[in-house]
Amino acid sequence: MDKNTITGFILIALVVIGFSWYSQPSKEELEAMARQDSIAAVEQQKQAEAEKQVEEVVASPATPDSSSLFFSQSNGEGERILLQNNKVKVGINSKGAVVEDAEIIGYKSRRRDGDVVILGKEDASMKLTLPLKQENLCLTDLVFNIAEKTDSSVVFVAEQEGKLLQVSYTLRPNAYMLDMDIASQGLEGMAMPGETALLLDWKASVLQQEKGRDFENRYSSLTYKRQGKGVKKLSEMKDDSKEPEEALEWIAFKNQFFSAVLIADKPMTKASLSSTQADDKNADYLKEYEASAQIPFDVTGKESTHLQMYLGPNDFHILKAHSKMTAYGADADLDELVYLGWWIFRFINRWSILYIFDWLKTMGLPMGIVLLLLTIIIKVLVFPTQKKSYLSSAKMRVLKPKLDEIGKQYPNPDQAMQKQQAMMQVYSQYGVSPMGGCLPMLIQMPIWIAMFNFIPNAIDLRGESFLWASDLSAYDDPIRWGTSLPLIGNHLSLFCILFSATNLINTWISMRQQQNQFTGEQAQQMKIMQWMMYLMPLMFFFWFNNYSSGLSYFYFISGLLNIVTMWYLRWKTDDKKLLAGLEAYHEQHKNDPKKVSGLQARLEALQKMQQEQANRRK
Repeated sequence: MDKNTITGFILIALVVIGFSWYSQPSKEELEAMARQDSIAAVEQQKQAEAEKQVEEVVASPATPDSSSLFFSQSNGEGERILLQNNKVKVGINSKGAVVEDAEIIGYKSRRRDGDVVILGKEDASMKLTLPLKQENLCLTDLVFNIAEKTDSSVVFVAEQEGKLLQVSYTLRPNAYMLDMDIASQGLEGMAMPGETALLLDWKASVLQQEKGRDFENRYSSLTYKRQGKGVKKLSEMKDDSKEPEEALEWIAFKNQFFSAVLIADKPMTKASLSSTQADDKNADYLKEYEASAQIPFDVTGKESTHLQMYLGPNDFHILKAHSKMTAYGADADLDELVYLGWWIFRFINRWSILYIFDWLKTMGLPMGIVLLLLTIIIKVLVFPTQKKSYLSSAKMRVLKPKLDEIGKQYPNPDQAMQKQQAMMQVYSQYGVSPMGGCLPMLIQMPIWIAMFNFIPNAIDLRGESFLWASDLSAYDDPIRWGTSLPLIGNHLSLFCILFSATNLINTWISMRQQQNQFTGEQAQQMKIMQWMMYLMPLMFFFWFNNYSSGLSYFYFISGLLNIVTMWYLRWKTDDKKLLAGLEAYHEQHKNDPKKVSGLQARLEALQKMQQEQANRRK
């Protein structure tokens, strides 16, 4: 270590020692610091004592604050008031003045004795809270006085020192609609600035009402209507939540065939919605619904807040009529609680299937016969397209020898494009379109999908028996056992087995037709494809075994009629006459310029491109 380094260390040490001596507190500063420490110790002791007092208050039984608004009505037990008409029974408790339970008259529960309970005392709760300056006034904490009462109406009143809160209920005659009015007097000075809303907190455990838990769960969802927009819903099959940006006109706690709907004449804001799947161990429930929102409220008392509750079946016509009872009229769209599919399928169901179904119902026939007649009518309506599709396939079948000749002319795989072009040329010469059999079938497809949405949501099938099926809205189970097995559960649906069998036969018929249309490599590819097609009926069996027996019955009858129709068309078709007609067409148009279809033009263009690439490689 050299002399300069030693000198540097000495200087640093002197600076540190000098700064420490200079910075040490004086005697007066030390005394002040001691006083501060004493004050801090006292404050800490006071804080500990305050926390102890809070703990004692929390631990002690809660007692209402005597200075609280409506203190005189914050104690005691409520009285259950029953409102009833010929459609629904509604229980309302004077403690909280909110709906406690609701029972729909005339619709028997499939799982328990009595009528359907859409809201249960132990399963549902509704809480309304009014934010005030000094406190949040929760209606659930008040025991209201009963000012007026009839069989279908009641008026609850909470009153103290000139301040009044009134809640009125009226059950409309011959309807499932309950009107609710909330009004106040003398509260305008107690409200929070800008706070003009009631806080809604609504919860319900959705009871399983039907025979098939999984199938009912598939059609149960928390549904809501956005202001000036369409109806939306949370997921049926998984936990879901949503905070819509738009105000909501109504919120529905919906299961497959029944709904409890809260409707506000002035749209609800800041809504938060959630749907949670119930535990599989609890077989009595499907889901847990929760909804919170702000409902406009006039604390000045000039206007009352008007709410409505629809407590009834998911019947398209009934919901349509009850929409007109709301402030939004027909635009309330309550009928969309009956899910009829995406817009094109809903259009088919709404403007055709529903009318035919209603007409058949007026005949007073069993629902199994109604579905049979509905299926026959649909098959008659689509018969022209089916006939056209079959004739297109038949024309390709009688032309197969000519196509086989083309296959012999182009045996090599690298001549596939030339062979395809030559085949298209033959089709064009004889006036046959390869797509002629596909398009008519595509036209039929929306009808079958529309029925897939219509039948499971048709409440008219609920509880209706036919043959061995005790309920056409649920699965039929003439064969059942105790242990639930993967994929099929604890039963076999006979209608599902019959549907799968007819589907298998129709697949076999379709494969035979297509085998007659293709040659060479295409025929080999079709052999692979047909095994995949034969797997579809098996997949349908596992899929539909838990589905509505009415739906499986419809598809079974439809498949059976399709087999009969194909047999009839094959019997009526003379291949020799059909070929003669094609030859006549060819003779008549052989001098016409070559007609190039869009598909053929693309094939020719592709062929030219491949030929150019081959020439460049050479």
